Amino acid sequence: MNKQFDQIIVGGGVIGCSIAYQLVKRGYRVLLVERNRIGCEASSAAAGMLGAQGEFTEDSPLFQFAQESRALFQNLSEELLEEAGIDIQYLHKGIMKLAFHQQQYNRLQAIASFQREADNPAYLLSVEEAIKMEPGLTENLRAVLYLPNDGQVSARDLTKAFSLAASHHGAVIHEQEKVVELLMENGKVHGIQTTEAAYYADQVVVATGAFGDELLPADYATLPVKGECLLLEWEEELFQSTLWMDGCYLVPKRENKVIVGASSIPGKANKHVHAASVQRLLSKAQKMVPQLGEAKLRKYWAGVRPGTADELPYLGEIPGVPGLYVAKGHYRNGILLSPITGIYLADIIENKPVSPLYYDCFHASRRGNKLEKAGESK
Repeated sequence: MNKQFDQIIVGGGVIGCSIAYQLVKRGYRVLLVERNRIGCEASSAAAGMLGAQGEFTEDSPLFQFAQESRALFQNLSEELLEEAGIDIQYLHKGIMKLAFHQQQYNRLQAIASFQREADNPAYLLSVEEAIKMEPGLTENLRAVLYLPNDGQVSARDLTKAFSLAASHHGAVIHEQEKVVELLMENGKVHGIQTTEAAYYADQVVVATGAFGDELLPADYATLPVKGECLLLEWEEELFQSTLWMDGCYLVPKRENKVIVGASSIPGKANKHVHAASVQRLLSKAQKMVPQLGEAKLRKYWAGVRPGTADELPYLGEIPGVPGLYVAKGHYRNGILLSPITGIYLADIIENKPVSPLYYDCFHASRRGNKLEKAGESK
């Protein structure tokens, strides 16, 4: 068995798989190690929204990063279909943000104003205009903000496609193998020790989402934020755009299914789904689309998002530990940011020039605010 690699990726979620795919395409010998199954945590729990605009009222590196990543999905969907034979179900039908009272409407106005200043399409619709586009919407609305450039994918299929495409290019993928420690020599990383064997590489990337913090210095810990979701099914298609109100979103999927999400419970990493969360989500879903009150509840689940103190991901080399890199803390944006994160980390590892704006914002040695902030609901 080959135990010598150029890079080792720890963590088989969408971020780790994207990084592995980018590195192996560039000709490197890559090992990806996952303690369970590929995409088994937040990457398969996510609804797959590509919402690069809906929460921003001012410019920031994260906003720019999100827009750049969203723009990659059209070509990426075609590339992964060819490379892995998997349709990631990229759907470009936009996102509608719903306002039910004046305060929410004021927020939508602020978002729309900024997005237009940033040369992004953003349309404030009357109730009549919105219902003409999506007849299933409730009439009990104040207004709707329509963001046509946002979209969605299948999070599970995206992760699977990244991993399979990486494998087809020669990446070695080990599932159900836990990394127990990093191998160090003279203060530098030179590999990993797993429950099965030791593997060697001068560059190790920790991309373990809300887990695996024990492999990193304490300063780079993430805060788990549990999120619960539901899957509903209706006899016909009720809407095509993703619908979003405070505390709830509806993401339409194939075969007349709808993902309803998501609760936000900071500090919790268990997978229990609470009855009260189901009740709240169903109530909000029905508030947006009344017919969903008669839909079939097919299943429910929970995932754990990786939060950080300042709600920004850690991307880059760990200061003082040559060869050790981190790609963690994407919080609610892991699916959206996965394509550009793979490219960005591969560039960092290759010592290629990267945007100073992104480097200053995401580098691992920055210091954020109080850790508790990462768990606050929006």
